[in-house]
Amino acid sequence: MSTVTNGVNVQALLDAREVLKGAPEAAKFVWRASSKWQNGVHSTTRVQEFFGLGQEQTHKSEAVFDADHPEVFAAEDNGITPIEYLLVGLAACLTAGVASVAQNRGIQLRSVEATVEGAHDIRGILGADSDVRNGFNDVKVTFTIDADASKEDIEALVAQSQKRSAVFDALTNPTNVSVEVA
Repeated sequence: MSTVTNGVNVQALLDAREVLKGAPEAAKFVWRASSKWQNGVHSTTRVQEFFGLGQEQTHKSEAVFDADHPEVFAAEDNGITPIEYLLVGLAACLTAGVASVAQNRGIQLRSVEATVEGAHDIRGILGADSDVRNGFNDVKVTFTIDADASKEDIEALVAQSQKRSAVFDALTNPTNVSVEVA
């Protein structure tokens, strides 16, 4: 039997799971993003520092994300829309989960592609119809996966990824969000 090389250090994840079972305080992370308005509806958000394992942590490098609206919204289109970032997060989280689960189950991946579409009636955010919600009405994720596994095993990979996805959970379950002015 050949060695599965999907690039995921599953043993480290399993070891972390065991350690954190006995140290629940260390498992409490706080992720941070800081956004600064540029002009119009364009903003730049930076991510570098977070809290986890009981102390402040820093990513290897700062990530910078520009958000704007497209020209069809009378904007400059200096970046993707904020709601599209939700799709990015969902696609990335589910794809990472597929790779991790496949590695753990000994399934060699050749390719994984996730296409995510969010149906959005913008009358809500424009205030044109108060009965239309501001967010997505529906989100659809479609995976195309080439792996040394049956269709059923691939479907099980995706199901387990969905079950463990932080972003899927945040989008499908109520999350307390507070907004305040400093």
